[in-house]
Amino acid sequence: MSQHELQDALNSWTDACRSKDVARIMGHYVEGVVAYDAVGPLRFQGRPAYQAHWQACMEMCSGEGRFEPHEPTFTADGDLGVTHYLLHCGGTNDKGELETCWMRVTQCLRRQGGRWLIFHEHFSAPCDMESGKALFDLQP
Repeated sequence: MSQHELQDALNSWTDACRSKDVARIMGHYVEGVVAYDAVGPLRFQGRPAYQAHWQACMEMCSGEGRFEPHEPTFTADGDLGVTHYLLHCGGTNDKGELETCWMRVTQCLRRQGGRWLIFHEHFSAPCDMESGKALFDLQP
């Protein structure tokens, strides 16, 4: 049952991300979330810091957002769960052009008050070690 609940939690988070409703997105995180995003500082600690980051990200792309998890894997044991997947994400720029890339995502969740909430999240993109540049054009 927990794997189905984790899938439901991922679907709800994905819908919130697509809606670009930051308050709704943040409802999926515990207050003390620790996040490693592909953009910005090395670490975000706490919901206020991560919310400000989400808000800035949503404002960068003025049009429709794309968040499409690809082949998520779920593991649950008691009140702890982990999901990891590739995420096709992006949005439209100010010219109306869709800009997307593939990211790697791991989310660690715990059941709290009957809901699965994210307490740790990690987004990353592979990089070329020689040039130091992210490899946003890779495909699964």
